[in-house]
Order: sequence, then structure tokens, then C-alpha cells
Amino acid sequence: MKKITNTLSLILIFISSMTGQFDSQRFFNDANSFFQKNVKFSLVDYTNLKMNDLKSLIKQIEKADLSSSTDLEKQAFYINAYNLHVINQVVDMYPIRSVMDKGGFFDKQKVNVSGQKISLNDLEKNYLLRPYKDARLHFVLVCGALGCPPISDFAYTPSKLERQLEQQTRLALNDDSFIKTSFGKVELSEVFKWYADDFGGSNSGIRSFINKYRKTKIPDSAKTSFYKYDWSLNDLSTLLGVKKAELQGTNASRYIVSSTIPKGSVELKIFNNLYSQRTGSVDNLTDRSSFFTTIVSALYGLSNRFNIGINTRYRKVRNTSLPSSPFSVFGSGEEGSSRSGLTAIGPQIRYAPVPKWTNFSIQSSFVLPVGTDLAGSATQAYIDWTGPTWNTQFFNDFPIGTKFSLFTELAVLFEDIGSNENGHVNRLSTPVTGIFSFTPSTKLTVYALAGYSPYWQSDFDYFYQYGIGSKYQFTPDVEIELLYTDFTNEFLSNTGGQAETINIGFRFNL
Repeated sequence: MKKITNTLSLILIFISSMTGQFDSQRFFNDANSFFQKNVKFSLVDYTNLKMNDLKSLIKQIEKADLSSSTDLEKQAFYINAYNLHVINQVVDMYPIRSVMDKGGFFDKQKVNVSGQKISLNDLEKNYLLRPYKDARLHFVLVCGALGCPPISDFAYTPSKLERQLEQQTRLALNDDSFIKTSFGKVELSEVFKWYADDFGGSNSGIRSFINKYRKTKIPDSAKTSFYKYDWSLNDLSTLLGVKKAELQGTNASRYIVSSTIPKGSVELKIFNNLYSQRTGSVDNLTDRSSFFTTIVSALYGLSNRFNIGINTRYRKVRNTSLPSSPFSVFGSGEEGSSRSGLTAIGPQIRYAPVPKWTNFSIQSSFVLPVGTDLAGSATQAYIDWTGPTWNTQFFNDFPIGTKFSLFTELAVLFEDIGSNENGHVNRLSTPVTGIFSFTPSTKLTVYALAGYSPYWQSDFDYFYQYGIGSKYQFTPDVEIELLYTDFTNEFLSNTGGQAETINIGFRFNL
């Protein structure tokens, strides 16, 4: 009897495959196994993904006959089909940094769903949002970006669909990286702006929808805005398995971040450095020289991997006798020589040469001197180099677990470029910097810094510094940083001199 039953089952499977009848149970089971294997921490493991499993599912989607399927079966099928086709299109282009690297990813590229060649936008809007009019669908359809609601590690099935929609909606709307609140302000994903009508068509309607699922309600008095959508790929391997919510601030653990900024975005950085040294003799320090430098740089994302921008340097210097304060550089009328002004300006670029290495980039800036007699004279203090400066920096960031990271920087720095006859130094150095960071929360980062720089010239010189710092994110688009370092070089070491830096930096995403 068992042999007869098995034979009949094989015959039915064969007939089903020959007639193209859709085996929905097999599809949902296979899809569930696929997501369980390849989704971890709400990220997709594109690197280790089993291609045979994915292609088998894509073929099932292409050949599916839904003519006799229920609405629940169709809805669950289309949700899985959307998420699987997004993953499949990413795999076809992998490695990439973002689905936006491929033009027309959502509206021009065609996918086969039940024999129909349609775009992902068609699948989302015409097969799901319009027929079912359920705003919760926005929290289960995942577009392959970190800005999306978290992708599930299971398939959506007809028997569990209602519970799954509720679960994923509640999960997304209670996620601090998706709904961002601070100081009475609320920042929402642009999903709520793009599909406002699905959430009530007004700010109050959107707030009411969100509060239906949130544990901590958004008050009516809260000021609401929309943060920029993060189109970075939801790739497990490039993020080294760390949850995205726990990565907030890790890669931005300094006023220079190691990654490029996304296409179309603007980053403005203002870094202020107060350097002060005390000199004289080993037994008697008599003089103080203080330099206050403000570096303003702006970057624009020409693409996700190539940024262009401008870099400016403003300086103020004061030489005084001791006793005096490092902050005397900001005063006037004191003993000693001082001067201030814009001293350099020029272009800069940042490039990510290896798409798979999302935390590695190269930045190069070339600034030209502005002003006259910058090197100083008998009547004027030194304020800056009289020749151009070319600085090429190699950045990388290594997450260590979920709370720590190591930022590294290697630079090749040419200063005061020009002919020796005109008094230029043509100084070459190769600074190396390491920053070990601890991120106790998504807003706060504390770190230790160490740096060393040899000067490759006939009279060899060097400097090194070490210090501690912290950075705080008021909002995802506004950051402040404080840093203190002890500084020394060969001259200071030989003469018993002392030096330190006090730094404050700001970063804005515009």
C-alpha cells in the first residue's frame, strides 16, 4: 500500500510539473529555508548565498500559476517574490555598494512573475499596494537598502500572514534607527513621505498610524521631519555581521569617516584645532606659540563611490611670553606678534576603489596658499606655508564586535611644494594614525588616538601625539566631537618643550 501511495505522489508531482500547476506549499517551504539560511541580523549574506537555492525559487516564481490561488496565497506569494527578485538582481551585479548603482533597478529592469514581465515598482504598487490597500506592506517589502525596514529571516505564508504583517510593522516602528527621536523632535523614514496617502495623507494621520504600533507614543507637540534614506546595500559581509542599529556612529567615530558619502548627498565638516607649544630651554620655558586652525571641507556625492569637494584653511597665530594661556591666541593687544586670515583653499576628492570594501576610501586634497608673506618676516609671524600642499589619505575602519572599532589612516603629505630658490621646503611626511573607539550607544562614541609622522628630509624629524576624544550625535545629521592630545617632536623632546592640541569638530549632512 505504501509503494502505491508513493507512486501516486510521484505521478501527481510529475503531472503538476508538466502542466505548470503551482505547488504553493513547496514554494513557501523553499522560500522559508532560503531566508533562514541567508538572512542574519536583518542583513543578507550575499557573499555566501547558495545560488542554486535562489535560482530555483526564481524559476518557481516565473512559472507560478495563481489562477486558483486565494487572496492570502497571492499576497504572501507576491511579498516573497518581491524580496527574492530584489536579492536576485543584487546577486547578478554583486559586488555593489547600493541598488542605486544600477540605473532603473526598480522601474526599468524587468522581472518575471507568473509569466508576466514587470518592474519591481509594478509588483509593489499594482500587485500589492493597490489591490490590498494595506500600509503594513511597506514594512515587509525590502528594497535591498539599509534604509528599508529590516528584512525577515522567514518567508511570508498565507496561514501566518496577518500575524507576520503585525509583527514586522511593530518591529520597524519601534526600531530607534527607523523612527529617530531626540529632544522633542522626531525624524521619520522618507517612506512616510513617499507614500503619505497610505498612512493617512497628513502629519497627524502618519503619527496616528505610527502610534498604533509604538510602545513610546509620538506626542502631538513633537516636531516631525524626514531623514535621508540610506541606500547602502543591506549586505551582511561588508558590515562584518554587526547589526545596523549598533553600527550607528561606529564608522563615523572621528571627524573624518572612512567611507564615501552616498550619491546626491552633501557633507560639511568644520574642524577646529588649537595647537600650543611652550619653548625655551630644558630648565626654563619662556615662550608660547599658539596656532588656531579652522579647516572647512564640503563633499558632494557625485556617485556612491566618488565624491568631489572643496577644502579651506583659516589660521590665527600668536607668539607670547610665559606665563600665558593657549587661549591667548583669541585675544588682542597682548605682548607678542600675531596675525590671522584665510591661508589656503583647493579641491578634494574621495574615492572608494573597491566596491566590496565599503569602509575603505582614498581622499586627496590639493590646496593653494592664499595671502602674502605667509612664512613670516622680521615684522610678521609665520602663519602657513608659502607653497601648495598635497595630501593623500588612505582610510579604513574595522568594526570589532558590536561596540568597538579600529579606524586607521595612512597619509602621504607634501608641504610647501615649489623651488628651493624661492624659499620652499618641499617637505614630505607619511603620517600614520590609529583610533580605537568604543560606542556605548547609538549617539555616543569615545576613543583613544595615537599618531606618528616621520619627515623624510636630509635633517630627519618626526612628531607623535596621543590623546582621548569623544563624539556625540545630536541627530543623524548633526555631530560634535571633542579631542585632546599631547604632542611632541624632536625639537621639543631635545629642549624639554611641551605641546598639546585641543580640538572641536562638527559634521553636518545637508
